[in-house]
Amino acid sequence: MKATAAIGRIPVRHVQPAVECGRRPAKAVVGETFQVSATVFREGHDAVAANVVLRDPLGRPGPWTPMRELAPGTDRWGAEVTPTATGNWTYQVEAWSDPVTTWRRTARIKVPAGIDTGVVLEEGADLFERAAAGVPAKRRPVLLRAVEDLRDDSQPVVSRLAAAFRPEVDRVLSRYPLRELVTVSDPLPLLVERERALFGSWYEFFPRSEGTVEVPHGTFRTAARRLPAIARMGFDVVYLPPIHPIGTTFRKGRNNTLDPAPEDVGVPWAIGSPEGGHDAVHPALGTLEDFTWFVGKAREHGLEVALDFALQCSPDHPWVHKHPEWFHHRPDGTIAYAENPPKKYQDIYPIAFDADLDGLVAETLRVLRHWMGCGVRIFRVDNPHTKPVLFWERVIGEINRTDPDVIFLAEAFTRPAMMRTLAQVGFQQSYTYFTWRNTKQELTEYLSELSGESAAYMRPNFFANTPDILHAFLQHGGRPAFALRAVLAATLSPTWGIYSGYELCENRALREGSEEYLDSEKYQLRPRDWDTADTIAPLITKLNAVRRRHPALHQLRNLRFHHTDNDAVLAYSKRTGKDTVVVVVNLDPHHTQEATVSLDMPQLGLDRDESLSVHDELTGETYLWGRTNYVRLEPGRAPAHVLHVRTSPASPQNGGSTAS
Repeated sequence: MKATAAIGRIPVRHVQPAVECGRRPAKAVVGETFQVSATVFREGHDAVAANVVLRDPLGRPGPWTPMRELAPGTDRWGAEVTPTATGNWTYQVEAWSDPVTTWRRTARIKVPAGIDTGVVLEEGADLFERAAAGVPAKRRPVLLRAVEDLRDDSQPVVSRLAAAFRPEVDRVLSRYPLRELVTVSDPLPLLVERERALFGSWYEFFPRSEGTVEVPHGTFRTAARRLPAIARMGFDVVYLPPIHPIGTTFRKGRNNTLDPAPEDVGVPWAIGSPEGGHDAVHPALGTLEDFTWFVGKAREHGLEVALDFALQCSPDHPWVHKHPEWFHHRPDGTIAYAENPPKKYQDIYPIAFDADLDGLVAETLRVLRHWMGCGVRIFRVDNPHTKPVLFWERVIGEINRTDPDVIFLAEAFTRPAMMRTLAQVGFQQSYTYFTWRNTKQELTEYLSELSGESAAYMRPNFFANTPDILHAFLQHGGRPAFALRAVLAATLSPTWGIYSGYELCENRALREGSEEYLDSEKYQLRPRDWDTADTIAPLITKLNAVRRRHPALHQLRNLRFHHTDNDAVLAYSKRTGKDTVVVVVNLDPHHTQEATVSLDMPQLGLDRDESLSVHDELTGETYLWGRTNYVRLEPGRAPAHVLHVRTSPASPQNGGSTAS
């Protein structure tokens, strides 16, 4: 039986974040600030203190980071740290007995009361003398002057004691404390990745729909004409559904019919034909060189290309004949097609992994590196929850070992345990249940979860819609629903995205009760009139501009909710350094809503009764706010306030204290 490790002279317990008790790394991105906390205590009444040691990939410790007790009497200590480079970091907590603080507590009681005055002051002198020995030479005189004063019998006792509490003494000791009985926790791993793993705006579109009147089927060359407009809206990532050859066997027709017409283009996720498989480009889109050119054009506009990686095959895929052992065969010899009851995917064969896991890992790595060689550094993985977790751990681990900048997004709308585990084993981002969280209670509870402990390893990507998901809220809420959901997605999560057509508020469902689009682009070309006046593209452009201007919106763990007296109105804030943003959203797309917003002022870094100037980043108006504030939000005109908090009050344009 394995012996239990010694607890240490000063107990350090429950260090967080700790993913699977430290067996897997917590995650952060460059410049992301997060809290390290631990329970620290000792026997008796002597004072304890603690600090965090953050070490970079070369093992070098970062700046001194003292911890503070998060709430008096809880023994829970915390400090915020910020990694500055990518790579494998570690962090640990050092706890120690703090004899100077213990002496100060005693001296403040005994000396004024005349109890053992001489002995107490001499004890303090001895402590400060010891502390001075550990201080750099240029700072040492501050403590030595305190030692002289403590021992100077010619001074009044009160003056001698005051010398130990001078501000300059506090400043030196806060950086160079006298530490005894130092106890160090085990180091915990921290994986630091590039900023795009946490922050970015995604835009999904089908290149094949960007054709011309003469040639309706788009190519990479014609689709590139859409890139400037996407960049002008402020997006960072262009996500393309599969661009590979599409099978003809059991090809689906429009609206998922089983009897396609000759002109039907098929579902891009039914990958593979005689023209090739996962490493090939659909001939109607162009050539591999055309795709590489498209990636370059996107880069010229400040856009990264994310490519769909769907590990499944049409019946015509080369793997079906070359590697029949990679598929599940029924007793009659046929291969089982994919199903997600009641949905059936007769045009898709899922992979059976256990027959040749090593071979599938090797082939997957080859395919991914093939597209990485074309400039792709982001992959949106289709249905990863239908493949073994072990498979993804091996694949992502191997890719990131040589190319740590490559990002994988898990499209897994499934059970929480699977979603969390996929994030823990390597996926940098995850789709979430955001689409199905629409009420104030649902959003508050779910976002509190996402921004809490799970934020140490699971980063959400809030897609407001997808080619598969047109939620009833959008179907029945009209343009105001699209606007308010865009505000929520763009300000609640550091990463958000839309599928093309969202800005046009496309909301026609296949039928009532279905989340499928009528005339879904999955099954047909869908040319659009992007120049229509009936678009929320200006709102989306503003939102992405606000996101770029405000570092607070680049973070997840800084989300805090504030009270409103109307369940149709949601209020929350994000604060990073001196940047603070408060968002108030009308969750009702049909009616004007009024509410009193009660701000938790300490969460904003403000005094309880402080006044502040807030600037609405969507309308340009400025208001004078305080702890309680009246708002009125109209669905059609202004569904939300996105307020930049200015701590120095300015004269409000409207001359009042309300926000509407």
